[in-house]
Amino acid sequence: MATAPGNQMLEGGGAPPPPGTDMTGICFRDQLWLNSFPLDRNLVFDYFALSPFYDWTCNNEQLRMRSVHPLDLSQLSKMTGTEYMLSEVMEPHLFVIRKQKRDSPDKVTPMLAYYVLDGSIYQAPQLCNVFAARIGRALYYIQKAFTTAASKLEKIGYAGSVDSENETALVESKTAKETIDIKEVKRVDHILASLQRKLPPAPPPPPFPEGYVPPPTGEAEKGTETQEAAETQAPTADPIIDQGPAKRMKF
Repeated sequence: MATAPGNQMLEGGGAPPPPGTDMTGICFRDQLWLNSFPLDRNLVFDYFALSPFYDWTCNNEQLRMRSVHPLDLSQLSKMTGTEYMLSEVMEPHLFVIRKQKRDSPDKVTPMLAYYVLDGSIYQAPQLCNVFAARIGRALYYIQKAFTTAASKLEKIGYAGSVDSENETALVESKTAKETIDIKEVKRVDHILASLQRKLPPAPPPPPFPEGYVPPPTGEAEKGTETQEAAETQAPTADPIIDQGPAKRMKF
């Protein structure tokens, strides 16, 4: 097992709290150790032991003092108390370490979880804290929406409580302000014209079947009646122009 003091970096500021408390706001990284040793499943626990997240009273530390690998499950199962287990491994980028309390070889109670992401160690937040943060954010936006809606409703109520004379003046001023925007009208006309050009032309109407006679309209009926009346009325004979062959003068 390789342990070496390195250039430790603790992000978050201030002295680290004791292990087991909420330390989700800090991050640990030892770049010198990472440059000296490979980060794999065999040495990741030695790297984790350098961080303030490590509890020196755990069973893993007792195994280290006896020169036994601290993650030996056959030895940890014979002990009781606080211990660390390597639960998830994605070498060399991600390692998940679980802190748990062992009461018997078959009974363990999870306590906290830590993860080593690309050499930086973090404490995973608890599920209740994640839910509380998400619910708090949702409530903030809901409250903001209600505040905006209330302000608009107040303006509507104030406008409704104005006297009739003031209402008339407001309507007139509003009508004067709501002028037609020529640019907007031209833009709408341009959009409609472009849509009309894109659409195919309307198909011609289907032809009438053979023998079909369209019903006469009002004007057509009037024209037909006038024509029939003109045909039935006999023309008057001109006594000078047409008197017939018997009444013509003979020379």
